[in-house]
Amino acid sequence: MSDAELVLRSTRVITPEGTRAASVAVSAGTITAVLPHDAPVAEGARLEDVGDHVLLPGLVDTHVHVNDPGRTEWEGFWTATRAAAAGGVTTLVDMPLNSLPPTTTVDHLRTKRAVAAGKAHVDVGFWGGALPGNVKDLRPLHEAGVFGFKAFLSPSGVDEFPHLDQEGLVRTLAEIASYDGLLVVHAEDPHRLAAAPQRGGPRYADFLASRPRDAEDTAIAQLIALAGRLDARVHVLHLSSSDALPLIAAARADGVRITVETCPHYLTLTAEEVPDGASEFKCCPPIRESANRDLLWQALADGAIDCVVTDHSPATADLKTADFATAWGGISGLQLSLAAVWTEARRRGHDLADVVRWMSTRTAALVGLDARKGAIAPGRDADFAVLAPDETFTVDPARLQHRNRVTAYAGKTLYGVVKSTWLRGERIAADGEFAGPKGHLLSRTP
Repeated sequence: MSDAELVLRSTRVITPEGTRAASVAVSAGTITAVLPHDAPVAEGARLEDVGDHVLLPGLVDTHVHVNDPGRTEWEGFWTATRAAAAGGVTTLVDMPLNSLPPTTTVDHLRTKRAVAAGKAHVDVGFWGGALPGNVKDLRPLHEAGVFGFKAFLSPSGVDEFPHLDQEGLVRTLAEIASYDGLLVVHAEDPHRLAAAPQRGGPRYADFLASRPRDAEDTAIAQLIALAGRLDARVHVLHLSSSDALPLIAAARADGVRITVETCPHYLTLTAEEVPDGASEFKCCPPIRESANRDLLWQALADGAIDCVVTDHSPATADLKTADFATAWGGISGLQLSLAAVWTEARRRGHDLADVVRWMSTRTAALVGLDARKGAIAPGRDADFAVLAPDETFTVDPARLQHRNRVTAYAGKTLYGVVKSTWLRGERIAADGEFAGPKGHLLSRTP
């Protein structure tokens, strides 16, 4: 520990080898050693003893819609990254929509990075977008450092980001597979959606019927078949249908390179509890029934679902109308994701090491950041969250850092209070106070 500038000490440190009392030495923003709890502190090093609070690696959220530039009134880099820091998230990867322009060319990526520079309270990376007609832009975006490419198989909700038809998906995936890139997919089949009843209005049951499970299942089956034929890497975004899990398991057994995420709202909320007209609960695919939620949890426990990310997709309050057909679909959960998942996980007998695996270790691996992020281990960035796991709080929208404080979690009592968040050895958030923006803009490395 002789070269340490900072030592964080806790009786509960979550490491790859297990949870134990330890002292974590940090120098130049990097973890240099994980030592016994009572290891002597070198002269000149600053000791931060967090007592019995849990020291865990900062979360890595690979599915966030920042919407900046162009729809900054929905969300922006300043507010989104403050919300992340408040919730123990130290790295996020921004989706290529709903910003204007979308991140579909190298020039558009430069625009996005220029807007984010100087506003990021946490580290930020970027996905590229795969649209009809932009196959020629994919390799340049890959070489410019995006972490992969986002595509929709059904309408995205914004005109400037159209979905890929089957022919477009084949061309896109073949191009991305040629350099072993990653395609992340909103998998709902447009034909199954069109065939579903579209009644509109305030009844959640009608909205749920309009986004049936078989729309997800069909799209995922098509994606699996194509990925297997092309030996391509694919990732299923925001899985909500438990019916697709056997398809995914069979594909993996056949050697298809497919990973899967789900979201806090699918794990913690149920269709049965959504009030009519409460479109703060609207997302696509939708929050489904309690029995479906149980099967998603079982898949997490079994490893069939790899990771948990927010799909933080906010909008202005006026777009959250009482008509589920016309309301903007998206749930704001960035600040609350750790607490929401931990609350339900502990009820089901999981521990915080499980939550770290789902929300930090595996998400870092998904985007190739696992040499730097996702674990408290020597050589990793000194990114931490300090958590009081047994303390509770009631969600007050007025205390959220999101630009628009509309949330499906309002009034819920959650376990897990984030006491402080650290980025490369600097405390960036504590007790509702924030340091200036310290985040770096990240690029995929070869």
